[in-house]
Amino acid sequence: MKKIQLFILLTVSFLFLSTSAIAGWDANLEKKAHATVASFQKTDDSLKSFFDKAYAYAVFPKIGKGGLGIGGAHGTGVVFKDGKAVGKSKMTQLTIGFQAGGQAYKQIIFFQNKKAYDAFVGTNYEFSANASAVALKVGAAAQAAYSNGVAIFTHVTGGLMYEASLGGQQYRFNERDL
Repeated sequence: MKKIQLFILLTVSFLFLSTSAIAGWDANLEKKAHATVASFQKTDDSLKSFFDKAYAYAVFPKIGKGGLGIGGAHGTGVVFKDGKAVGKSKMTQLTIGFQAGGQAYKQIIFFQNKKAYDAFVGTNYEFSANASAVALKVGAAAQAAYSNGVAIFTHVTGGLMYEASLGGQQYRFNERDL
């Protein structure tokens, strides 16, 4: 029982510390974000319409996820508006339920309009429990649609995760100093 309590304490501490302020601009992260966009478009060229029509989008080149009963995920991404990097965002997730394993994935979140974008860049944006992501594969974007002004695409890059859990995802945005 003490091991479980220690695991919970360490997980919560990690997630709390990971949401602290995002310092400085990371040119390497921006480079990885551009590479992620290119790989998504190469996998599914129908994503082009999302990039062309979206008000803005956030690109997370790598999100790490793991859990055993209690789980978490974390990643840092770049937010683009009008094709320019305007800030960074940190994603933190905490889940509880049946889950075991670890996984890494890439994620792009498209914002259909200013209202959805403004909600995301506001303080500590959280997705509702019914937000769902489309797994990236050829032709997936052609069938995808916005839900509440947001469309999410993911691409698993490694690992294996079994999961039937409840939790929440929180995003924290920091504007880029120009």
